[in-house]
Amino acid sequence: MIPVRASGLLLLVVVLAAGCAREKRADGARPGEPALHKVVFQSDWFPQAEHGGFYQALAKGFYRQAGLEVEIRSGGPGVGIKVPVSTGEVDFGMNRSDDVMVVASRGLPLVMVAAVLQHDPQALMVHADSPVKSFKDLKGRAVTASVGMTWIPYMQKKYRLSFDLKPNTYSVAGFLADKDSIQQCFVTNEPFYAQQQGVRVRTLPLADSGYDVYHTIICRRDLVRHSPERVRAFVAASIRGWRDYLDGDPGPAHALILERNRHMTREQLDFSRGELILRSLVTGDRTKGEDIGQLSLARLAAELDVLLELKVMDVPVAIGAVATREFLPPAPQ
Repeated sequence: MIPVRASGLLLLVVVLAAGCAREKRADGARPGEPALHKVVFQSDWFPQAEHGGFYQALAKGFYRQAGLEVEIRSGGPGVGIKVPVSTGEVDFGMNRSDDVMVVASRGLPLVMVAAVLQHDPQALMVHADSPVKSFKDLKGRAVTASVGMTWIPYMQKKYRLSFDLKPNTYSVAGFLADKDSIQQCFVTNEPFYAQQQGVRVRTLPLADSGYDVYHTIICRRDLVRHSPERVRAFVAASIRGWRDYLDGDPGPAHALILERNRHMTREQLDFSRGELILRSLVTGDRTKGEDIGQLSLARLAAELDVLLELKVMDVPVAIGAVATREFLPPAPQ
C-alpha cells in the first residue's frame, strides 16, 4: 500500500506532468498560438551571406510570426534542389531562373514565386594585371567554370569566340598559383579568399555580358495551387528577413550561419554582405521596378527566348506556368 502522503505527492507529480504535456506543442508553437505549418527550405550552398535573409527571418522569428516552422537545409556540391522540390521532399528551394525554365520544359512541375537575387553574382575572376580586360579577350584562353552553364554558349555566340573549359573545382588554389588563370566565381565569395592571400584580382560580372539571370525561390505547382497561403507567408517573411538583414543588424543571421558552417568566418560574412549591398544584388534598381523579391515576367520571357535561341531548350514553356507574381508585394513605381 502507498502511504497517503506519498500517494498525494504522486498525484501532484502526475498532474504537473500532464500540465507540462499540455504546454508542449508538436509544432513548437506556444500555448494559445495557432498551429505552425512545417516548411522545409533547401538553399543552394553551404550557409553563407547569400542566404542571410532566410537565416535572419529564422533567427528573429519572422517565420514563426507568419505561422511557419521553417527548417533550412544547406546545399553543396552534388546536393539536388530541383528534384526534391518537385517531388515534395522539400517545400521551397533556391535556384537560378534559367535552370528552372529548362527543367520545367522537361516536365518538372516547378514555379518561381520570388527572386532571392535580382542580378547574377557570378563573374569571371582574373589577376589584377591580367591582359583580359573584357569578355572579347577570352578568345583562345582557358577558363575554369561549371561546364554546362548557359552563359558559356551565350558568350561564345555573342562575342564570336571560343575558349577552352576546365571543370570548376570550387577552390581558388589553382587560380592563385597561376597568374594567367581565369576562373568563374561569385563576386561575393572567391575574391575575398584571393585578397586574404594577398592576391589582387579583378572581376568581369557575367551580367555585364547581357546574360543576367535571377536567383529565385522555387516551389512545386501543387503547393501554389493547394496551399497559396503557405507560399504567401513564406515569401513575405523571407522578404522581411532580407530587408532586415541588409538594412539592420545582421548579427542574428550571422550567428546562425557561423553555428552551421564551421568553415565560415565573420570577416567572410561581412565582405559578402557588403558586396550584396554595394552591387544591389538583392534590392536591384528601384527606378526599374526592381526590389527585394520582385520578378519581371517580361525579363523572364526575354531570358526564355535566349534559351530557345541557343537550343538549351527544345520546347518552349509558358512564362505564366513557371513564374508568378501572385505572392509578391507591388513593384516600386
